[in-house]
Amino acid sequence: MNIQEFDIMNTLLQRPFVTQRLLAEDCGHSLGTVNRCLKELIRQGFLDSDMQLTEKAHRDFSQKAPKNAVILAAGPGIRMIPINTEVSKAFLEVHGERLIERTIRQLQEAGVYEIYVVVGYRKEQFEYLIDEYGVRLIVNPQYAVKNNLYSLKLAAGCLSNTYIVPCDLWCETNPFRRYEPYSWYMVSDRADANSMVRINRKGELVPAEGGRHGKNAMLGIAYLLKDDARGLQKRLSELCRLPQGQSLFWEAALFDPSGGTVYARRVSSSQAVEINTYEQLRALDPQSRQLKSDTLDRIAEALHVSTGDIAAITVLKKGMTNRSFLFSCRKTRYIMRIPGEGTDQLIDRRAEAAVCRLIKDKGICEEIVYLDPDSGCKITRFIEGAHTCDPANREETARCIRKLREFHVMALQAEPEFDLFGRLEFYESLWGGRPSAYRDYQKTKRQVLSLRPFIESRVSERVLTHIDAVPDNFLLFPNEQGDEEIRLIDWEYAGMQDPHVDLAMFCIYAMYERDAVDWLIDEYFSGACPPDTRTKIYCYIAVCGLLWSNWCEYKRCLGVEFGEYSLRQYRYAKEYYRIAREKIDTGGIDCHV
Repeated sequence: MNIQEFDIMNTLLQRPFVTQRLLAEDCGHSLGTVNRCLKELIRQGFLDSDMQLTEKAHRDFSQKAPKNAVILAAGPGIRMIPINTEVSKAFLEVHGERLIERTIRQLQEAGVYEIYVVVGYRKEQFEYLIDEYGVRLIVNPQYAVKNNLYSLKLAAGCLSNTYIVPCDLWCETNPFRRYEPYSWYMVSDRADANSMVRINRKGELVPAEGGRHGKNAMLGIAYLLKDDARGLQKRLSELCRLPQGQSLFWEAALFDPSGGTVYARRVSSSQAVEINTYEQLRALDPQSRQLKSDTLDRIAEALHVSTGDIAAITVLKKGMTNRSFLFSCRKTRYIMRIPGEGTDQLIDRRAEAAVCRLIKDKGICEEIVYLDPDSGCKITRFIEGAHTCDPANREETARCIRKLREFHVMALQAEPEFDLFGRLEFYESLWGGRPSAYRDYQKTKRQVLSLRPFIESRVSERVLTHIDAVPDNFLLFPNEQGDEEIRLIDWEYAGMQDPHVDLAMFCIYAMYERDAVDWLIDEYFSGACPPDTRTKIYCYIAVCGLLWSNWCEYKRCLGVEFGEYSLRQYRYAKEYYRIAREKIDTGGIDCHV
């Protein structure tokens, strides 16, 4: 049976046959197609001569009737910033109704009451749905590091005549039906540059060939019959085992290489709207309660504007400590920084504010428009045409290192201090008594701490040090005269310390190997680094590696993972302890040329 025949049968199930012309209008196929399909359906025994569904047809519909639904709602929805800092996007209100409640209500209207909701971010907000709607929650503890492919894998055992539904889709009319004759995936009639699917002449959804973009936006909602669900279960397991599996959307498992069929269900772009951003919500419902954000109120107050002047909100790459977004206000673009999870334990925001006041007019930092010393929220003017330092580009990196030395030579004095060894212990204390994830942590810690006497005996001065002088915090951009300028941004960890710590920090964030480390040291010292100082910097790499490893372990306790970065920091602690120890035990003499 083809898709046209399925559609005609489904239409006849909803209303009795009157004329072929009316049937064609109802099902959306041509009169010729309807005529041909009716004859074929009679021949196959699904229709009688009066165009009534036979017992065979009713059995077929009954076998394919929806059994349950899985709603994917685990992700943090980072593109919904700043709303996602206050509520999960599943609870966005559109025309007075929460998205997830609307979806559940529409499912239940279609007779689907067995509903599973995969949750993760702000999972506690979903608990009331159990009592209100009888749903079942499935918790994805890895929502921060894995995409919704993994979420659906957790619900794979439930898949059988199942609707798969994203939590951020608003459907004007109910997309669910009591009978579904075939498996389908919903696409919009609107083109989307991110879509990798197309609809073939048979109405099937297939991957676009040759890596070309598809012609229809993928909406994330689907219906899978039992047999197709089995194939999906297998492919979910296979893809989750791949290294790239954590970044995949569940649609990567949709297409069966062995030839399974998923038909396209095409709807108008106004009938089904995916809400991924603040701007999309504002376009759909300008009166939505979620548009009244504390963050936007703060911006409006700081810039002396109304919230209506704030537009073009775009999420920026999530930082390791904070979340940030770009926005426009009266023809000027700004960046708003929102402190991340657990930041109040990590950063002294009043100390940061004091440092920013000190360096404001020194030509070394970004233009700070607003900084709240209590919350840590910060607004800076966006630097047009800027890019971050590429640590693989040695010419560019050398210019940044010269800028760093220029800052150090200023020998600025500030109130806050950054105690490396004290912070190392402090970050460990934030684990709440949990043991380290590394089996040899105590041994590694003892070894790193044994470097302290050598370090402290060779610190010649303490000045204001950036501490987080990593490649991503150097911005390079052309000024109005066309000359290159460099700014060092994000001063939240800054404090009094040996300035050579900044070299170690740059190296471990750039994940430099030994030869690159030595090259960077030579650039900073113009090829004249004393052997003991070089060894001291090796010690700093070991200490800072363990410091940030401990920091990553604290963030992991909060559900935030940093993948390879955290592992590499621990490796720096161990490897550069050995390198530094060898130098110290031989009198600190370095053989580097």
